[in-house]
Amino acid sequence: MKSNTQFSFELMWDAVVKCDKRYDGKFFYAVKTTGIFCRPSCKSKTPKYNNICFFENAADAIQQGSRPCKRCQSELSIVTFDPQQDIVEESINYLKQHYRETITLNSLAFKIGVSPYYLSRIFKEKLGVTPHKYLESIRIHRTQQLLLNTVHNSTEICFQVGLCSAK
Repeated sequence: MKSNTQFSFELMWDAVVKCDKRYDGKFFYAVKTTGIFCRPSCKSKTPKYNNICFFENAADAIQQGSRPCKRCQSELSIVTFDPQQDIVEESINYLKQHYRETITLNSLAFKIGVSPYYLSRIFKEKLGVTPHKYLESIRIHRTQQLLLNTVHNSTEICFQVGLCSAK
């Protein structure tokens, strides 16, 4: 058993009992009787106090003969799948590739496969700006580059980056 010097046994035990996600990746615990190790946030039945030991990382637990929990997938990286982040990243990629086009919140949300309200809400939550503001910043950045590096006039550049429409 390897002890964790960063936290006291009692603090780690309390994190396990409360299934505290804040400690995920900071330590792991193993149940001596089952030989399974988990993250502190694992929702499995709380083990008996005397049957638990702690490890600084998953590799240490495996090296001591424990096997990963199938429920919390303790052997996997602490980075967890965040579907909202994937939606935001997909939106960003689309905006970067299609910034010259007319893009509305509705058209972007349809392309990504979510509702406009949901897209706007999670985009702002993750980045602090709306998709429209993000698109504007892409266009402005590209405009600055073109103004500095081309001989096009400002009207031509506006059309190139999607700031003007022929309406």
